[in-house]
Amino acid sequence: MPIRRRGSQAHRHPDRRAAGPWAPGPGPDQRALDPFERALEAAIDGLAPPLQRLLERVAIVIADEPTREQRRDQDLAADETLYGLYEGTPLVAWGADEVPFPNKITLFRVPLEADNPDPHELAAEVRRTLQHELAHHVGFDERGMDDLGLE
Repeated sequence: MPIRRRGSQAHRHPDRRAAGPWAPGPGPDQRALDPFERALEAAIDGLAPPLQRLLERVAIVIADEPTREQRRDQDLAADETLYGLYEGTPLVAWGADEVPFPNKITLFRVPLEADNPDPHELAAEVRRTLQHELAHHVGFDERGMDDLGLE
């Protein structure tokens, strides 16, 4: 089974990371990540081990912008956008009698880069957005994000 996420499994087994357009060869040390991808890798690597374990069942996807359906589902106005989106069944809502749907965190490159042109600001916002979406995965709603400092 191919690894399609950048979570703790991929970090433990770098030779099993999925190849992508950033990987000219088979080895992970041959790939040239752009600043956004480096910021995401650093955000994942900087998570505490218990939080990294949460990513074992969550795909992390980079998309340019939210789709029309995602914008509609989030009730976004024409001048609003998203930095990230969690789609799936939060851990606190999943039950043994339910069929779990794949969990996915999508980070939206264009809005994040447009609002954070400085590489250090971009890295900080990518980290905060990843943590925010991961908090949704464990069951926090938007109101609970204030308590975590991830509003």
